[in-house]
Amino acid sequence: MKYEINRGTLALVPKDNENSIVYEDNESYIINQNAFNIMEESCKYFGSTYEGRKNGARNILGAEYKVPIVVEDSDNLIIFPTTSPQAADCAWIALKKVKKIEKLEYNKTKIIFDNDSELIVNCSYRSIENQLSRASRLDIILRNHKNS
Repeated sequence: MKYEINRGTLALVPKDNENSIVYEDNESYIINQNAFNIMEESCKYFGSTYEGRKNGARNILGAEYKVPIVVEDSDNLIIFPTTSPQAADCAWIALKKVKKIEKLEYNKTKIIFDNDSELIVNCSYRSIENQLSRASRLDIILRNHKNS
């Protein structure tokens, strides 16, 4: 089964090298694709490439690594990585679905989504906070571009 990121997507989480768990508003699925591949295919589905989206975000933000990706532009569907996108344990989180984050022990962070579901990621609170900030900045800049 192929999967395209959509407005209901909360997160893409690696299960192993070939499979991902996709969390949506009301359910979750195991997809026979790795999370990075789902990102690449979703970018293509919406008319661009992952590399093109990454380069666009880099140019806008002036950031070089772990840049958020605008998967679909009409609604600024922005997904950000928890670690290096090439890392096997990199999860992808939908910016607009994050309600809040909480610091946990042992370099873990709890992400609470707008539907009150929770996901614990192996990433420091500070790192997730930085990623949220970077993705939010991208969202604001793009909205300002559209309105000018």
